[in-house]
Amino acid sequence: MPNLQENNVFKSKITNYMLSCWIFAALTGLMFGYDTGIIAGVTGTDDFLSKFFPDSYKKRVDELETNYCRDDDKFVGHFKSSIYLAAAVASFVAAKACSSLGRRPTLMMASVFFVSGSLFGAVAQTYPLLLFGRILYGIGIGFATQAAPLFLTEIAPLEHRGAVNILFQLFVTIGIFVGNLVNYGALIHPSGWRTSVGLAAVPGLVILVGSFIITESPLSLVERGKETEGKGALRKYRGVEEVDAEYEQLVTACEQVRRVKHPYLKLVGRSGIPPLFITIIIQVFQQYTGINAIMFYTSVLLQTMGFQSDMSLLSSLVIGLVNVCSNFMLIYVVDRVGRRKLLLVACVQMFISQVAIGVILTSHLLETGTLDKSLAAAVVVLVCTFVMAFAWSWGPMGWLIPTEIFPIETRTAGYSFAVSSNMLFTYVISQTFLSMMCSFKSLIFFFFSGWILVMGIFTAFLLPETKGVPVDLMGVCVWRQHPVWKRFFEDDGKSCETT
Repeated sequence: MPNLQENNVFKSKITNYMLSCWIFAALTGLMFGYDTGIIAGVTGTDDFLSKFFPDSYKKRVDELETNYCRDDDKFVGHFKSSIYLAAAVASFVAAKACSSLGRRPTLMMASVFFVSGSLFGAVAQTYPLLLFGRILYGIGIGFATQAAPLFLTEIAPLEHRGAVNILFQLFVTIGIFVGNLVNYGALIHPSGWRTSVGLAAVPGLVILVGSFIITESPLSLVERGKETEGKGALRKYRGVEEVDAEYEQLVTACEQVRRVKHPYLKLVGRSGIPPLFITIIIQVFQQYTGINAIMFYTSVLLQTMGFQSDMSLLSSLVIGLVNVCSNFMLIYVVDRVGRRKLLLVACVQMFISQVAIGVILTSHLLETGTLDKSLAAAVVVLVCTFVMAFAWSWGPMGWLIPTEIFPIETRTAGYSFAVSSNMLFTYVISQTFLSMMCSFKSLIFFFFSGWILVMGIFTAFLLPETKGVPVDLMGVCVWRQHPVWKRFFEDDGKSCETT
């Protein structure tokens, strides 16, 4: 394949305004990550459980826990994971809002749901009101994860597209770290959990203010027939006046969009199958690396390995910091190295980490008792190496690749499947992990490592490289060049070399 990125670089400057728009949009990821960071701590407090789940609290007090069976309560699990079902359903509504209203109003609506959900959860005195707040927050996640990565991809210069999109995942990891930090300092008797839940309203308000400052994406404006505004927005984002060539490319791409009246029907057509399959399977793989099992239940896992409660929270902070730093590293390399190489290298690193953890726990951690301190420290290091690999590969790529891989006419519709399937399988993992650990014990790490092996094979043979490919050249320069997927596309005589 020719070097498309060099042939399609348009003039641009990274201005302060452009940077602020990137940050405001990416901040929605912080809301997603923050909930992941706090939820285990909140639902693990006696104050919270005794008020909203008295039977679960009694069960915790009365029953003896083993190393591999901790906090396995289905009612609490349903409450935790309700947010992901709400997000999965909301993503399809958000896709329609993105198409008909634009990315900016969709982000604005997400911020309103975030603030409302946080406040309802913080003041709730009854379980229905608490659950209502969690569902509102979940709708916000559905709207944000649908709109923000699309928006970031569309406003970024081609040569920085990967790095800009990854800002969303960077803020997810920052949110997880901040959530762990809040848990470490704010979960005090009797209402510390309310502080943890309510603090999410603060960044939600910042996002709401930011949604009035940012400009709609040029592609969205042109797509909805606002060509003059679209060209003005493009000039604003590029920081230069000479945008005619890029603008003409946008207009051509949007003409293709207008010719497709039913994008969801086109998605299930022959040429829609490869990107739709890859988008959904990437979300499945992202969850079955075991990452959310580790991030949701890090403190439980570390207590399993012999850490005291305070030490397990402190170790969670270390793991969260590794997560954030690894995302910073990816921003630097993603548009230089490409997507496939990073995913393949990460598969090797994650596989070794998971297998090593499984071997140590199988050999040395029984139903009761603790690990030797040096072995427990080794497990923490292995968890960090696993998280590091995920943070510069399958985590952010799960949001980046689906924004690149669809042709422009089905991108918004196709991306809604990315969001919904991600949330659905996050729900599945959050519902089943503790029960699986209780049943599989240390073998659960071999279960996840088996999935990682399959992921590596998939990446090697089925995943095309999308680095540096303009949105309107995805079909001719990616799909029709791929040895497996090219059979799904008709040859229209166009050549990638001459496009």
